[in-house]
Amino acid sequence: MMPTDFIAGTVSSGATPPTSALSSPLRFDARRYFGATALRRIKDEVEIELADRAYLPDLSDLQRDWVSSVAAPAFRALARRRATPVRAFASIGTGSGVDALAAIEILDADVVSITDLFDEVVAAAERNVRRNLRAGVDVVLHAGAGDLLTPLAPSGAKFDVIYENLPNLPVDDARLIERDKTSAAFLAPRAEIIPQLVTDWLLTMHYLALVQAREALTPGGVVLSTIGARLPLDVIARMSRTAGLAPTFLTYGWKVQADAEDVISTYAHWERQGLGPFQFYAVDQLEAAFEGLDPGEAGYHAEALETALADGQFSAVAAWEAHRSGARIGHTYVVLQSGLS
Repeated sequence: MMPTDFIAGTVSSGATPPTSALSSPLRFDARRYFGATALRRIKDEVEIELADRAYLPDLSDLQRDWVSSVAAPAFRALARRRATPVRAFASIGTGSGVDALAAIEILDADVVSITDLFDEVVAAAERNVRRNLRAGVDVVLHAGAGDLLTPLAPSGAKFDVIYENLPNLPVDDARLIERDKTSAAFLAPRAEIIPQLVTDWLLTMHYLALVQAREALTPGGVVLSTIGARLPLDVIARMSRTAGLAPTFLTYGWKVQADAEDVISTYAHWERQGLGPFQFYAVDQLEAAFEGLDPGEAGYHAEALETALADGQFSAVAAWEAHRSGARIGHTYVVLQSGLS
C-alpha cells in the first residue's frame, strides 16, 4: 500500500476529535491496564474506538494482551535505565493506539508518531490518542497510513524510541490482509533484499523495521522490537547486528500461545518445509521457570533462562501434536533493544 499524506498537529485533551463512523467504544480502567497506581498524563478511564482490522485490548486476560503485559513493562524498564528523557516516540503498526498512550504516560513522550497499514485504523488510533489525554497535557501527534516507517519519512523526524510489534508469518494472498486482522501475518514476498538468516527464521518485518529505523534514530535512540521468541535468542541478536545496530535484551517473558490452532500449525508447516526448528514449551514449564521474575530482571538473564528451558522444548511439529492431545502450549517473548553502534 502506498502511504497516505502525512498528518501532523498538536493534540491536547481539550481538542474535539472528528466524529467517528465506527461505534461501540471500549472503556477500561487504564491504571489496571498499564499496571500503574496513579496516572499523570492520560485519563483514568480510557475510551478506545473499535476499528476494523485492528486488534484491541484483551481486557478479559491482560496476560494475553501485548501492550499491557509486554510493551508497558518494557517501557518501564527503559525509563528506569535510560539516562536521557524520551521526547519523541514512534509506533510502527499501532493498531488501536494504546501503545502510544503507554509511551505518553510511562516514557513522558510529548512528540508521538503512529503508523499502520490502513487509513481507517490510523484515523481511529489518532482519535483514541486525542480523546484520552488528561486536561492540560499537550502532545504533538503525527499519524500516517502505509508501510512501516514510510509514512513518517517526508517529515525527516528523528525518534528517541521506535516501538514495533510486527507479524512474523508471511502470506501470499493480498485479499487475506485486506479483509482480516493481521497481527500474525504480513504480505509476502517483499521487494527488498532480505538476508537468508532473516527469511529462514521468519523475521522479515522486524528486520526491515530495524533497517528503516537506523536512519530515524536520535543519538542514543533505540528501537524496541517485541518478538514472540519461537526461535533462538542468538538469532534475534544476529538479526539486529545484520541491520547495522547493537542489540541487548530489554525484557523477557512468556505467553500462552494465542490462536494456537492457526499459529502452531503454521509454524509446523514452515518447519516441515525445512525452516526452524521453532521453540515452544509446556505452559507449566514456563510458569515454573519465570516464577517471581520481573520481565526486566528476566531480560538480564534471558540467555541463561533459555538454556534452562532447553530440555523441555518442543519443536513446532511436536507442539502441534501436543496441542492436539490437549496440552497447553506457550512460547517465550523478548523485547529486543537495538541502538546505534
